Amino acid sequence: MYRTHTCGELRLSDAGQTVTLAGWVQKSRRMGGMSFVDIRDRYGVTQLRVDETTDPEVSAAVARLGREFVIQVTGVVEERQSKNPKLPTGEIEIRLTGLKVLNASQTPPFTIEDESDGGEDIRAKYRYLDLRRGPLKRALMLRHRMAHEVRNYLDGKGFLEIETPFLIKSTPEGARDFVVPSRMNPGEFYALPQSPQTFKQLLMVAGYDRYFQIVRCFRDEDLRADRQPEFTQIDCEMSFVEQEDVLDLFEGMMRHLFREVIGVTIAPKIPRMSWYDAMDNYGSDKPDIRFGMKIHEITPLVQGHGFSVFDGVEYVGAITVPGAAGYTRKQTDELTEWVKRPQVGAKGLVYIKLNEDGSVKSSVDKFYAPEDLQRIAEAAGAQKGDLVLVLCGARRKAQTMLGVLRIEMGNRLGLRNPHEYAPLWVVDFPLLEWDDETQRFYAMHHPFTAPKPEHIDWFYSNRKEDLERVCANAYDFVLNGVELGGGSIRIHEADVQQRMFEVLGISKEDADYKFGFIINAFKFGAPPHGGLAFGFDRVCALFGGQETIRDYIAFPKNNMGRDVMLDAPSRIDDIQMDELFLKSTAPEK
Repeated sequence: MYRTHTCGELRLSDAGQTVTLAGWVQKSRRMGGMSFVDIRDRYGVTQLRVDETTDPEVSAAVARLGREFVIQVTGVVEERQSKNPKLPTGEIEIRLTGLKVLNASQTPPFTIEDESDGGEDIRAKYRYLDLRRGPLKRALMLRHRMAHEVRNYLDGKGFLEIETPFLIKSTPEGARDFVVPSRMNPGEFYALPQSPQTFKQLLMVAGYDRYFQIVRCFRDEDLRADRQPEFTQIDCEMSFVEQEDVLDLFEGMMRHLFREVIGVTIAPKIPRMSWYDAMDNYGSDKPDIRFGMKIHEITPLVQGHGFSVFDGVEYVGAITVPGAAGYTRKQTDELTEWVKRPQVGAKGLVYIKLNEDGSVKSSVDKFYAPEDLQRIAEAAGAQKGDLVLVLCGARRKAQTMLGVLRIEMGNRLGLRNPHEYAPLWVVDFPLLEWDDETQRFYAMHHPFTAPKPEHIDWFYSNRKEDLERVCANAYDFVLNGVELGGGSIRIHEADVQQRMFEVLGISKEDADYKFGFIINAFKFGAPPHGGLAFGFDRVCALFGGQETIRDYIAFPKNNMGRDVMLDAPSRIDDIQMDELFLKSTAPEK
């Protein structure tokens, strides 16, 4: 055996035992006549001690050790003189009696410590070294625990874990597909699944009424901190259910995960909020409800005073920043420049200060009397000492800009504690989105989402106004301003599905070509069904108190979708190109 114990296992109760450990050299140091070495493995760190009683050969071997050497050591567990309360093994050390170098190491390109001196790029290139660091080990251990508890919960609720194919038919509606050329079918391509959506519905038709899998999905889209080209979903589907059945069951799952994975108890009933309320009050379909600062419409109060910026727009809204009336001119000017950034898209910012002495100050003083400004500020929920920030424009665009500003002010005021959890269900989304550029409707979720039963007449109307009023039988699970999952009750009737394709401008021929298999399946006794998918990587990151998902994926891609460790994607040789009947064309400069 290479070891009798791991490097995180021994305690004071093991004193006097002769043990063998194996692992990596974290660091070594010499203090007077003694040397100390920290040995590390996945389980923890243990201190080794070498003194004048140690065999000279062992002492000499210790002197030659470098960082990240792989070693095997034997020694006696003893009580540590200078204890380290930060380590689970901090009360003991091993007095060495033997040491064997199993593999020497080059000096690593960055320090393998919790706080490393390596930048993001160099750590990505040597990801296998970065994975030795404590934060990443803890992240992957949390991910493992999460997957284990998901399976435990769903298995206890009668779900079957069933795998679905990775090589499927391309149906480019929404994000771009990753495509895979077929050698055996020249000129034809598979796609990698953006989700197992159609397969899980087919499983419902097949009679497997409770399905799940923790599944890899692929989308060729621009990346950000919480998005990767390949990601993992907790994918679920159920037959003979209505919306409340789905929400209740998966509330239970999230409550189970909070309790079992991080020891947190959340509210017994997760609140529900309509999409329309979320947009009107928070400017986002994934609102962070850990803090207030709601949006207030003030359009009637500000128009008709000669300020053309407000007079000529559909909507004027405001948020109140508590206790910020003391902001200086420099600070308000900086905020004005901040809202002009492309991420926000505003043309400017108006502010109103309700000073502690009762006076009112605004950037539009010359258009509004003090009593008018007072009324506007109070309509925005402001009190003495508060700062009111105002944006305007088309209704939904202005609300979205205010939502982004609200999150920014929440960050600046420290109102978004990553270890405080405020889950929320957002429901009653619009079924369809109208695009002025293409003059057509798009599905807000996907083309298999069912309309609300009470809106079915509008759904069959040919009036654009009626179709815009149709709500989807859909729902999103939101945590701390992040959409962790979403789903819907699905269309299960062939004629309703055909109508959806018609509304989306998908011809019968195109629908038959892309989705004929599922339309036909619905003709053979499809049950009412619905489900949802959680972004597993996002759930792990949020439970770990992080915004980025990369630390919770063993081998992630960078912002350009590249794996810099493998140097992928890369070109393939001419033989492979010929086998796949492909030709490469250099992009234009």
